[in-house]
Amino acid sequence: MTEANERRHGPFRDRADAGAALAEHLLAYHDRDPIVIGLPRGGVIVAAEVARALGAPLDIAIVRKVGAPGNPELAVGAVGEGGVVIRNRDLVGLLGLSDADFARRAAFELDEVRERVRRLRGDLPMTPITGRVVIVVDDGLATGATAQAAAAIMRARGADEVIVAVPVGSPEAIARLGADADRVVCVDIPRALGGVGAWYDDFTAVSEDEVARLLGES
Repeated sequence: MTEANERRHGPFRDRADAGAALAEHLLAYHDRDPIVIGLPRGGVIVAAEVARALGAPLDIAIVRKVGAPGNPELAVGAVGEGGVVIRNRDLVGLLGLSDADFARRAAFELDEVRERVRRLRGDLPMTPITGRVVIVVDDGLATGATAQAAAAIMRARGADEVIVAVPVGSPEAIARLGADADRVVCVDIPRALGGVGAWYDDFTAVSEDEVARLLGES
């Protein structure tokens, strides 16, 4: 199930403003004891606002895009904690990417995932989510590959219900996520997304120190 605003909300002032707008669409989960999972790094700022509004704990899921040859920003897949690998078969086929090349790129990104887990979480385990409602939050969805990987991680770890929630997303990404999440909540689904950053007045890069600070506060 996908839900979105009937009117255009953006551009948002910044990620905190986007998180406050997104939280309004998630208030029904306040009494369901949810866990909010932010996707580092920008998604954690949005997720922190949602977690505050719902009185929920905040955690992260480490996910990396698998970039296309010559265009690393174009995700042909994604990888995440626990060795989860998601492949965008349509894009892989369109680009003529071999299985071996995709596997090589995915293995590199998995190494990056392990290193980022060490830096951001250290030896601390992820919050137990078995039987819980999990809300996966990012600052926007272009292809949706990273959110797909995060949803798969939550499923593998025993989440009872997985909601993916974002301030803005492309129609294609939202539709693709409908097969991976129990519910997709999006404040705005513009017909032509462009880039996620275009929907923010301030889309300043988020540091790992800021992510660690928010996790510590939670």
